[in-house]
Amino acid sequence: MNDNSYITYKSDVAILKEIGNFIKQRRIAQGITQDELAKQAAVSRSTLSLIERGESIALGNLIKILRMIDALYVFSEFKAYDQLSPLQLAKGFSEPRQRAYSKNKDTDENDSGW
Repeated sequence: MNDNSYITYKSDVAILKEIGNFIKQRRIAQGITQDELAKQAAVSRSTLSLIERGESIALGNLIKILRMIDALYVFSEFKAYDQLSPLQLAKGFSEPRQRAYSKNKDTDENDSGW
């Protein structure tokens, strides 16, 4: 089990509460009130209060809040890395894939392809 696999077993509500607690602890550690952080992040105090209680808010507002508490580093886990197949490496092909294709090729016998 890797370090982050535990999160797959948590409910959405539990994850939101963990995010809210993280924001609240960072804010308190920096000695910032909810009003101050809300003004800095250009969100309402009620929005900040919602996320600190583990409620759902818009992603844009979450980014604003994390930026103001200097915690945008949490998004570093979202960086996508291109993975090349051995065949692509052998050919010197480095263009990343643009689409995912279905491996299931079930076709209807009556389907004319149009």
